[in-house]
Amino acid sequence: MRGKAVLCVLLAFVIALWVGTLVGPSHAADVIKIGFFAPLTGFAAADGASAKHAVEIGLKEINEAGGIHGKKVKLIVYDDRADPKEAVAIARKLIEKDKVVAAVSGSYSGPTRVSAPIFQKAGIPMVVGYAVHRDITRAGDFIFRNGFLGEVEGAAAAEVAVKKLKAKRIAVLTMDNDFGRALSAGFVKRAKELGAQIVSHQVYSLREEDYTPFLTKVKESKPEVLFTSGYYKQAGLICRQAKDLGLNVQILGEEGFDSPKFLEIAGDAAEGVIIVTNLNRDDPRPKVQRFLKTYRELYGVDADMVGASSYDAFMIVCYAIEKAGTDPKAIRQAIADLRDYDAITGKIRRFNAIGEVTKPVQVQIVRGGKFHYFSVVDDPAIITPPEK
Repeated sequence: MRGKAVLCVLLAFVIALWVGTLVGPSHAADVIKIGFFAPLTGFAAADGASAKHAVEIGLKEINEAGGIHGKKVKLIVYDDRADPKEAVAIARKLIEKDKVVAAVSGSYSGPTRVSAPIFQKAGIPMVVGYAVHRDITRAGDFIFRNGFLGEVEGAAAAEVAVKKLKAKRIAVLTMDNDFGRALSAGFVKRAKELGAQIVSHQVYSLREEDYTPFLTKVKESKPEVLFTSGYYKQAGLICRQAKDLGLNVQILGEEGFDSPKFLEIAGDAAEGVIIVTNLNRDDPRPKVQRFLKTYRELYGVDADMVGASSYDAFMIVCYAIEKAGTDPKAIRQAIADLRDYDAITGKIRRFNAIGEVTKPVQVQIVRGGKFHYFSVVDDPAIITPPEK
């Protein structure tokens, strides 16, 4: 009897394992896993939160509408702390442990740049929200950028400085990292082509907090426009210290300024600042205004470029899965084939052969403590990225 009892237990265990092998994969197949990483802690936490919050809005919209072909989407989220080393480990974990079918970067250029080759080698498509460094998409044909290539955004800023603001003498103050160098390179090149003179070109460290020496040199050079790059903290401090110094010059910034945190740090010194960015708050399209309203209601602050760009990146991945299914190669092809996609950040005409986006660059101005429409740069000669 005892032997029969043991045999029954063993048989039940084997059956359970066998059933598990049948049920397990079937259950997993009912969920579509998409990876996501952003700086949720550390100096860039506000941007990371913005990216994550916006993507969660998209996730809720997709799943409340029934998912994709009846399957719920599961977002696998990691904090890279804006640290490239963290991003390498995260990319490998998403691929090897989590088995995602695609990924979205809601992070900066450094982490995105090192993770792109890992996703490329694994054949997992990644759509980048807003990181600007050119090497990101050069990783290969599985990598796409929804935001602007740094050189494109920088060139668009030069168009604004020279053609809209009529500046002939321009000072440049830029952050010494991938982000700052990419933007300033595009700006300086285009500004010179348009006949402007760069009367001062300075570079500051990411850790810098006292910009008075830099701004004093700017003041001495007597520019008509100051083009400066930085994240929201640096941008806010630069504007505030420029005002304290009595620097009466038009400040022209870029997407790093595009944050409620910039407006908070700069205070009344933000008034009149113009930026090139990836979001038009005054866009009349219902889907844009609905997104902005939803974000404000859920999180108590206004959405920014980081959030809108990350939302679009996630929704592009979902669009591709809906079109092509969950095979990563098919997803990649669906993204490559995308045309005239109606995104929050503007109509995406297409992604080119190396995964760079073609769409208008938005120009915003701070009025009454909020970003508003100032202009748009849509000249194909400026917004069309290089093909290689």
